[in-house]
Amino acid sequence: MSAEDFEDDDLAPPKATEGQAHVVILAPDQAGGRLDKTLAEHLPELSRGRIQALMAQGLVSRDGETLSDASAKARPGEYRILVPAPTPAEPQAEAIPLQVLFEDDHLIVVDKPAGMAVHPAPGNETGTLVNALLHHCGDSLSGIGGVARPGIVHRIDKETSGVMVAAKSDAAHQGLSKLFATHDIDRVYVALVRGAPHPARGTIETRIGRSPHDRKKMAVLKSGGREAITHYMTEQVFGGGDKPLAARVACTLETGRTHQIRVHMASKGTPCLGDPVYGSGPPATAVREAVAAAGLKRQALHAAVLGFIHPVTGQALRFESPLPADMAQLQANLTAL
Repeated sequence: MSAEDFEDDDLAPPKATEGQAHVVILAPDQAGGRLDKTLAEHLPELSRGRIQALMAQGLVSRDGETLSDASAKARPGEYRILVPAPTPAEPQAEAIPLQVLFEDDHLIVVDKPAGMAVHPAPGNETGTLVNALLHHCGDSLSGIGGVARPGIVHRIDKETSGVMVAAKSDAAHQGLSKLFATHDIDRVYVALVRGAPHPARGTIETRIGRSPHDRKKMAVLKSGGREAITHYMTEQVFGGGDKPLAARVACTLETGRTHQIRVHMASKGTPCLGDPVYGSGPPATAVREAVAAAGLKRQALHAAVLGFIHPVTGQALRFESPLPADMAQLQANLTAL
């Protein structure tokens, strides 16, 4: 799972890291050779050239003493080699079309298509919403929210479509961040799910964190993780008589944790259709055929509503996005069951 694979509307700033420290302890019989070569022999993941560069930066020490001479003889003792964390690359502006729902001097609201990552990450360095916003908004995004994620105060999965807001000024960034932190945002997602949740409406309140069995997935945890609350309502059921084959469910987020809706729907035994991570088994044949006929290649999840008070002007804003073509077609196919 890449850094972008999140259903996370509770986006905290990335934590700073000091990098990775390597420790090499040389016994007397291992000393005597050239220092950079000796250390490289004990740290095959680092080349001699890399160790030389780290020494030039003052990041190699022996028993607490900083070393700078790579050609010196290796002496017995404890060597500490600090490899700094990589600096995130500054994203570049790209002329990518955006569906803009609202824009002023302080913020911009867009309808993000499925398949577009929100910000650059390994595997998604270009073609992201950030790249598009930098081109569309120009210098107004510079420095807001950090170099790697300018203007971003929340995010949705790369393969989830729907409404997002980004900040164009520091005042808006601070204000929006506070709104998300205090959950003073109206956020409704539409999910097309396998089967139908029971009861038909309710609140799912759990703790969500990394799965202890698969670090690429999130899971409901008995302890640890973070509180996650989703209010859901079944709006329509499809096929199957007394035992529906699928359903349309409106999910209102009270919190916004990583993959929250997808995890919560799966925990009810009703995962989002097309979800490659939390699908947990195939749907009925008729539903599989409906998914294929709709051309759905992703989880059937759409951020349909975003409402909030403008953090600068105080204006009440509410945006609604209709289902994109693949989900609309799937819903029509399911209705015909």
